[in-house]
Amino acid sequence: MKFPKQIRTYCPYCKKHTVHKVEKVKKRPRSELKQGQRRFRRIMKGYRGFPRPKPEGREKPVRKLDLRYRCTECGKAHIKGEGFRVKKFELVEV
Repeated sequence: MKFPKQIRTYCPYCKKHTVHKVEKVKKRPRSELKQGQRRFRRIMKGYRGFPRPKPEGREKPVRKLDLRYRCTECGKAHIKGEGFRVKKFELVEV
């Protein structure tokens, strides 16, 4: 899927339509201090096995993608919607 690098859309901070730069949201490393991660590390410690059942079947062929829209006027960024599934994604100049 090809998507423009710049798009004119509504900015919730300026409260008007402005030009936005489009960027792909990258996954950041999980925080080791979160309760779920601390629980996971405690269970994995020692001679026990993996705490969850192994996923059946194979990995999904497509990943869910989030786009971040950064306003060129105020510099603030926002995300629209829940994201969408796409196999290939490319930002192009229009």
